[in-house]
Amino acid sequence: MLDIKFLRENPEVVKQNIRNKFQDQKLELVDKVIELDKENRDIKQEVEALRAKRNKISKQIGALMGQGKREEAEEVKKQVAVDGSRIEALSAREKEVEEEMIRALHTMGNPGRGAHDATLQAGRCVYQVREQLAQLFNAESADCIAFTSNATEALNTAILGLFQKGDHVITTVCEHNSVLRPLYRLQKQGVEVSFLSADEQGILDYDKLPALIKENTKAVIVTHASNLTGNITDLECIKKEISHKDILLIADASQTAGILPIDVHKMGIDVLCFTGHKGLMGPQGTGGLYVRQGVKINPLKVGGSGIHSFDHDHPKAMPEHLEAGTLNVHGIAGLGGALNYLSEIGTEAIIKKERSLIKRLEDQIRDLQNIHLYGNPDSSQRVGILSFNMGDEDSAYVADWLFEEEEIAVRSGAHCAPLMHETLGTKMQGAVRISVSHKNTEEEIDRTANAIKKLSQLLE
Repeated sequence: MLDIKFLRENPEVVKQNIRNKFQDQKLELVDKVIELDKENRDIKQEVEALRAKRNKISKQIGALMGQGKREEAEEVKKQVAVDGSRIEALSAREKEVEEEMIRALHTMGNPGRGAHDATLQAGRCVYQVREQLAQLFNAESADCIAFTSNATEALNTAILGLFQKGDHVITTVCEHNSVLRPLYRLQKQGVEVSFLSADEQGILDYDKLPALIKENTKAVIVTHASNLTGNITDLECIKKEISHKDILLIADASQTAGILPIDVHKMGIDVLCFTGHKGLMGPQGTGGLYVRQGVKINPLKVGGSGIHSFDHDHPKAMPEHLEAGTLNVHGIAGLGGALNYLSEIGTEAIIKKERSLIKRLEDQIRDLQNIHLYGNPDSSQRVGILSFNMGDEDSAYVADWLFEEEEIAVRSGAHCAPLMHETLGTKMQGAVRISVSHKNTEEEIDRTANAIKKLSQLLE
């Protein structure tokens, strides 16, 4: 077995030993190990630097809150969220993603903009990833998949491109602002919007859906799983209510793509919006939407397409119809690497592991005197999310304490889901959200539970 520390300190000695045994056949492997070791140490140093910066910012927030300067503290808090996501991205990056992105940076150009090797390789890569996504979602063909920069752009594309004055749309109180804000914009333009309610656990009131449907109802737009409670939406139940009325089902799969099995045909999904950097484990800046054949969406952006350049209008055929300008080929290549990894382990194994971890955590903290858990009590009806509050304590304080004292990264605040907080009664307090990965361990879960117990005692 190769001793990394010895190799790091004595590379030439190791190389000579390898040369004596294998001549020069294995020397390139030694160089590769040295290179990867350096990259790993560089990443660890960056993570530690970011952690130190976040600790400093957390103390600054505490001081500002103590002085009653809440608005200033909120501004500083935004820095914490950015740094926290960077730490998560660095720590959880798959080698498949990194390798594919580096290969793309060195070998790929702009797809559809020439006939040389770089552009052809880019075109093949983009098509291959479309095929992977089409297979993952059981789409009719790769042409049904259009790439975007994230789920927000995908949702804006679908919502702003499908409805006009006089139309009626149904959504829910569980939605993210990526759904709500485009709909609020359309309301100002004469589109009517109705909201399906939920109970105190954030579970949708499915029985109230039929009463919301009108003659001019064009679509139901719903999250596949709440980003706040983790509650999974019964899409087949919703489709059953609307299928005979020619109403579209538009699903936000930001929290479920790559985690739950998604079959757009079985679930009756007409438009599926997703991001690449969450459950699909790809890089940030990637995402897309599946559009059922026959559904026509007016493009959010028009411009360069590489084809039909003399036409005044943007190409009508998918996927170019919803893609304008240069695609993020390097990001898409990384997403392809992530999908290769995902295909090896499967969504069933991922959700099984995540639910096991969340249940383990929930079982250990459920009975704490000052804890309040949100979401469906049945963890099998949630993705790997657990949201909670501790007494009347501000969720930001709890999150900062967990990171500063125990180095446990969670998220606090509104989570861009205002109507869900109004439903849960947490509009002022926000909520602390723990999101697990299939790569988390039982030891990490137990450490998190012990930290929450410790804080619970301090707050009594």
